Amino acid sequence: MSTKPVIGVPACRKQIDIHPFHVVGEKYLQALIDGADALPLIIPVMAEHFDIDDVLAQVDGVFLTGSLSNVEPHRYAGEPSEPGTLHDPHRDATTLPLTKRVLEAGVPLMAVCRGFQELVVALGGTLHQKVHEVPGYHDHREDKDDPIDVMYGPSHPVNLVEGGVLHEMAGDTRVSVNSLHSQGVAKLPDGVTVEAIADDGLIEAFTVNGVPGFALGVQWHPEWKVTENELSLAMFKAFGAACREYAGQRQV
Repeated sequence: MSTKPVIGVPACRKQIDIHPFHVVGEKYLQALIDGADALPLIIPVMAEHFDIDDVLAQVDGVFLTGSLSNVEPHRYAGEPSEPGTLHDPHRDATTLPLTKRVLEAGVPLMAVCRGFQELVVALGGTLHQKVHEVPGYHDHREDKDDPIDVMYGPSHPVNLVEGGVLHEMAGDTRVSVNSLHSQGVAKLPDGVTVEAIADDGLIEAFTVNGVPGFALGVQWHPEWKVTENELSLAMFKAFGAACREYAGQRQV
């Protein structure tokens, strides 16, 4: 019998030709396979058709991916988004209640980029829709004309909070990360511990306090070439270990 934990990965809903599809980027699945030594299981974002607890009964962890879409601003009482902004209301309707239930149930959770922003909103925080238009912040978007290795390469430093989870993993207080986002934390939710801050002051990572399971969110993309980055690999290994531990407890 396989000892690999099963990690649920909510999909994005995309229109391809005339049909809607539920899809997950391969780089996220590969990172869970190689970094967390886990079996990823794609969760369709069809919340109205299933019970969240039925989903959680099948998984040992949940991973929230990045996406080209942004969380709809009405989810955090934000101003209406500009025309042409890409949203995924089916994903929002699935991941936001799912995230709350995951934390309550103690299911290990890891969230990156859009997933990090979903975690912010699920916990009651708010987002800047366009960080690059907020005075004092840098432009955190990628250059879409760059080759992919440059696009996902190191973009700016973040300071890791001393004594925090990421600081212990990295063994350093400052690391370089990639940056491919337009939304960012505006109001930090209550009940979290900041783990990383960009050089312009933008919150880039936190852990969730007072929950029974592993719960880490980061704004950057550690899944990219996970085995080639010491901190990224440590994050996925820790997540995988938490999922294996949770799986063992469920089987008792």
